[in-house]
Parts: sequence; structure tokens; C-alpha cells
Amino acid sequence: MQPARQAFTRESADARRGDLIDATAACLAEVGMTGTSVRAICARAGVSPGLLRHYFAGIDDLVAATYEATSDRMDAIFAEAVAGAGTDPHAQLLAYLTASFRPPVTDPELLGAWTAFWALARSNARMANIHADSYAGYRARLGELLTACGAADAERLAIMLTAMVDGLWLELSLDAESFGAEAAVAMVERAVAALV
Repeated sequence: MQPARQAFTRESADARRGDLIDATAACLAEVGMTGTSVRAICARAGVSPGLLRHYFAGIDDLVAATYEATSDRMDAIFAEAVAGAGTDPHAQLLAYLTASFRPPVTDPELLGAWTAFWALARSNARMANIHADSYAGYRARLGELLTACGAADAERLAIMLTAMVDGLWLELSLDAESFGAEAAVAMVERAVAALV
């Protein structure tokens, strides 16, 4: 009797695209945009360089898709933090703001990828649009949470609190020993208490 033949299965197109996006994010985090190449991405994803063109128009298209996917992942993390905070609007607001100081947002690899995206947004119109959409969405959701807490001028406060959280996240990501995640949370809580 012959052994049963194993059926050959291919990864789905979504899985392949996801592998390429994950590999791009890892390359950007490790070596920045200058070291991120089709060859490096495909080697990390375990696929041939020709496969990238099957799923993306080129490396620029893949980097843009990686920025969108990273932004979507962050949105999901922040939404999950709000959902886990219960029904109190103030607790939801603090959960949304302070999720930036907890894993997985504090993953050191995210800093490398995110700073590459920011740099590209300064010189690439498509990346600038992704950046603008991502931050507009974050501020809009923050504005809704501020409004639910009874804040006046929620749009202006959303801009200010976003800048504060980004600054604290960046400093914490660059030097985790400088003040620590719990100190960042306390600073945001104090700011919210004074502003809302």
C-alpha cells in the first residue's frame, strides 16, 4: 500500500500580502528606508523577488500598504483599549490616550517603522495622504471621546493631546529609562484632568 499523498496547498493571496507587509515593517524598523529593498523584504518574507510584483506595483506601493496596515493595526489597538474600559466616558478617554504607553504600541520595532513612515510623508504625496488620513482619524475618534466627556472645543483639545501623546511616546520609545510608561500615563491623566 502506498502512503497517502499530501495535498499541496498554497498560502492565500491575503496571507502572502500580509507576509510581505510584515517583512517590510520589520525591514523599515531594522534598517530604515535606505536599507529596505525588494531583495531584503522578499528574503525576510521567504518568497522570491518576483512574487512582490504579483501583489504590489512595486516597493513604493508595498511601503504605502505597510503604512496603511500599521495605521489600521494601531486603530484596532486603541479601539480595543476603549472597549475594555467599560462604559464610563472618562475611562474610555484615558484608555484611548494611554494605550500608546503599553505593549504592543511600545514595541521598539514600531518606532523604527513609524519614523520611516513619518520621513517618507515629508517627501512622498501618497505617504503624506496616508499620514493625514491616519492622524485625522485618530483625532476624530479622540474628539468624539472628548465630546462624550463634555469637553468644550474638542477639536482643538484633540490636536493638543495627540501632540502630547506622540511626544511622550517618541521620548519613551527612544529612552525607556527617561521617565517610564507609568509616568507618561500619569502626565496624560493630569493633563486630561486639567483640560476636561
